[in-house]
Amino acid sequence: MCGIIGYIGKKEALPILIEGLRRLEYRGYDSAGLVVFNQEINCIKVAGRISDLEKKIGAEKVEGTLGLAHTRWATHGAPNEINAHPHSDCSGRVWLVHNGIIENYRQLKDGLIKKGHKFASETDSEVIAHLVEEEEKSEKSFIEAVRRALLKISGTYGLLLIDKDEPGKIIAARLSSPLLLGIGKNEYYLASDAAALLPYTREVIYLDDGEMAIINNQDFRVLTLKKEESKKEVSLIDWEIEQVEKTGFSHFMLKEIFEQPEAIRNAIRGRLIKDEGLAKLGGLEQVKDKLKEVKRIIIISCGTSYYAGLLGEYMLEEYATIPVEVEYASEFRYRKPIIDKGTAVIVISQSGETADSLAALREAKMKGALTLGIVNVVGSSIARETEAGVYNHAGPEIGVASTKSFTSQLIILALLTLFLGRARQMSLVTGKRIAEEISALPEKIQFILDQTDKIKTIAKKYQDFKNFLYLGRKYNFPIALEGALKLKEISYLHAEGYAAGEMKHGPIALIDQNFATVLLAPQDSVYEKALSNLEEIKARGGQIVAVTTFGNQEIEKYTQDVIYIPKTLEMLTPVLSVVPLQLLAYYIAVLRGCDVDKPRNLAKSVTVE
Repeated sequence: MCGIIGYIGKKEALPILIEGLRRLEYRGYDSAGLVVFNQEINCIKVAGRISDLEKKIGAEKVEGTLGLAHTRWATHGAPNEINAHPHSDCSGRVWLVHNGIIENYRQLKDGLIKKGHKFASETDSEVIAHLVEEEEKSEKSFIEAVRRALLKISGTYGLLLIDKDEPGKIIAARLSSPLLLGIGKNEYYLASDAAALLPYTREVIYLDDGEMAIINNQDFRVLTLKKEESKKEVSLIDWEIEQVEKTGFSHFMLKEIFEQPEAIRNAIRGRLIKDEGLAKLGGLEQVKDKLKEVKRIIIISCGTSYYAGLLGEYMLEEYATIPVEVEYASEFRYRKPIIDKGTAVIVISQSGETADSLAALREAKMKGALTLGIVNVVGSSIARETEAGVYNHAGPEIGVASTKSFTSQLIILALLTLFLGRARQMSLVTGKRIAEEISALPEKIQFILDQTDKIKTIAKKYQDFKNFLYLGRKYNFPIALEGALKLKEISYLHAEGYAAGEMKHGPIALIDQNFATVLLAPQDSVYEKALSNLEEIKARGGQIVAVTTFGNQEIEKYTQDVIYIPKTLEMLTPVLSVVPLQLLAYYIAVLRGCDVDKPRNLAKSVTVE
């Protein structure tokens, strides 16, 4: 979850480190720090944002062509300057930045204290520096000391280390926490995310678990912890630099909401054969024979991706006639899931690095399931470890609250439904209709985006409400959950998502004139049921925001706060109905003065359990 960046080459490291931190700040922003080496170590740390670090540096000369930097999402130890990275050993010789959690740090720390080590922070990360220091007492080689230290660690890490007695060298190591090596001309960049590397290089190497990279400004080599050489292939980042800039928008979240029409076009490009009602998914070609034998699907994911999975369940069961279960990845491996050769497990993750999802994937593989991935980041761990999968192609998503990644996940699930359904019992007529409606979604989303001013006006009316209930039925039940999550994440208001039929089983007790309900009521197969909910809320004086199908004037008898979405197939309605909820949450948060791109206590990619 933390952001780390390192540089070694011939340029001044400081500007590269600061720019890298800015691009990684969405991964954590409790505190920040850097270390630059030029004969002497210069370490500067702050509690707060990257801007606070820049202010502290001020006009101070921080020169050197080798450095490490870190922006923190706190796990062990309060977010203060002492606990900010980088951390060092007792002597100030070994310095490191770390993303992950060291699970056995307490035992290691107790043992090191008994040997005379003095700790400066409350973090688990500092233990690594002291372990390396201890190993260097018996090992002359910095590389070997790091390797031996890592063998004693339980947990996860994306790790960069330097030793001031071995200048001109960075050691990088990875275990279940993303780490990329960017390749320049006689210079190298290291980062936990491709976004930090885009201004400098597109050529990258993805470190795998259990690997160490030893880098100087001339070359690099990669070893396993067993001291075996690893041959690595260079990959090319296909993102454009403009995709990680705000390009005139006030926030990344707003930009990414407005990018959804294009994100959907990218998700379906080359994948729809409308005349035949088919989906062509090249990423599944190698397992198509196995897919024909699938009797059951389990979808595992977390957060917003979990709600996408719930919608996938509705789609796949209705149109592909396959039993589907949806599991929180964080619970999956702590149960005893029943998996056999007829089970396919689909892992959904925007980053492809979500720690719980990655662990659940490995559990499913161990039990013999066919494993598939729906991920956005090319080359990510889940993309590499699943047997096959489909990329979203939504482009980088910087805003912590997921928007375009969610709608693109729904599109991939709709394509998968078409792909599997047509291979089973789905008719040509149904397939063609689904394909046509999928291709029409970008323009229909634009229709909703054109109502932004109206949604902003509704947000002004409700910005001071403290409690919200989001209700939806059938395909829009998961959207009620997602809408409530968006409001919670970025405005810090209490919101609950509920299946609308459950309102009478408890939540109706909360409704009064100071309680807001957001009701998803498109004119679909359960529309009449939604009207019953409206009647019940109105009878108790509740305030209502309704999302319904364009042209439905009837609903204005119950509330004037109505947002209209275009008509589409019921299974695709969630792709449209979620957009006004994203905008509503965004504008309420902005009006309340919240930092929507960096909501408190959250980070974009949850790479620790």
